[in-house]
Amino acid sequence: MTRPAWLKGKNPLKILGWGAGFGIVVTVLLVLASGFMIESTNTDKFCISCHYMNPFRDAWRASAHGGANPRGVVAQCVDCHLPHGSYLQYLVVKARTGANDYYHNLFIDPYTYDWAGNAEAHRQSFTFDSACMSCHMDLTPPGMRRGGFLAHRAKLRGETEKTCSQCHPHVGHRDMLEMADRYFSRERAM
Repeated sequence: MTRPAWLKGKNPLKILGWGAGFGIVVTVLLVLASGFMIESTNTDKFCISCHYMNPFRDAWRASAHGGANPRGVVAQCVDCHLPHGSYLQYLVVKARTGANDYYHNLFIDPYTYDWAGNAEAHRQSFTFDSACMSCHMDLTPPGMRRGGFLAHRAKLRGETEKTCSQCHPHVGHRDMLEMADRYFSRERAM
């Protein structure tokens, strides 16, 4: 077997070592960069870079999940809108959701878009029980109303297929649809 011209007079092991070293450095840089990208895209500040998200952030801030609670606890968008199962599932849904949001930001008219219809039709695909359960571990705390207690007990026992967002449709965004209507009506008038 003859060596290619560019390898003549060179030690193949040395070239292999340099190639492996380069590959390791590039891999480490990609891992660090992807970790930085994942963290930097996990905040509400990033989410509102899509113009049409502004009223939804305002509605979130007015809700218990946006900090309007006795403890001042704030859940970020990804805390509710991404699954809390496997890391691979988290990344796949994050990529799909990001691409969908980017598409909507480019191609929908937020002033005529049916926000209520979209919320009703797709709520199950952008709110995850695993996300709810990562914070709300005690579903039957003392002092809970009887109806809530019975519903949560049925959920914990596996006696119902209902999801959290079926019973709590807009819990993370106070007056979300009204706020979106007001926001886009006001902007249109300007």
